[in-house]
Amino acid sequence: MSHFISTFVSHYGLLAIFVIMTAESCGIPFPSEVTMPLAGALAFGHHLSLVLAITSGVLGNIAGGVIAYGIAARFGTPILLGPGRYVGISKHHLELADRWFQKHGGSSVFVGRLLPVLRTYISFPAGLARMSFGGFLLASLAGCVIWDAALTLGGYLLGGAYTHIAHSFTLATIICAVILVGVAALWFLRGRMPSREAR
Repeated sequence: MSHFISTFVSHYGLLAIFVIMTAESCGIPFPSEVTMPLAGALAFGHHLSLVLAITSGVLGNIAGGVIAYGIAARFGTPILLGPGRYVGISKHHLELADRWFQKHGGSSVFVGRLLPVLRTYISFPAGLARMSFGGFLLASLAGCVIWDAALTLGGYLLGGAYTHIAHSFTLATIICAVILVGVAALWFLRGRMPSREAR
């Protein structure tokens, strides 16, 4: 994966950054921890503009996030309450997600954009809960600017040694993935419990 990203970005520059970061925010796990530091390293070598590299990453994340949000808002409920019922997903799960994003939507999206793994999928529950689109865009933009700028600047400062940043994120990514699975399991189990109204 890292070799593919390195080759793709080296050959196609800003377009490759935009495409990869769009895919990442659509739920395809291309690691921004590799893409953006590489973009910074290329900027250090005067192959790319640092500002345009960051801008391409942010715009890609926003484009992918909007696509994921729209898919979840349009098709999420029928899919989850249709085929999803065979794996135990209930209407109560959707009510929990909706209540959470009504109360904490902006902060959830902002923080989610700053966490490995979670940032790839945060747009889906936001769309599913039909969080305010304006609030979603603003929170996504704020989180993406910080994340993409930090990674790109890190790659720029390290120059050709940008891979050290990519490797340093490996443990953090694993930890975040474990936490995400644990939270999803707890949310699923909570959704299986009878609601107050049912009790």
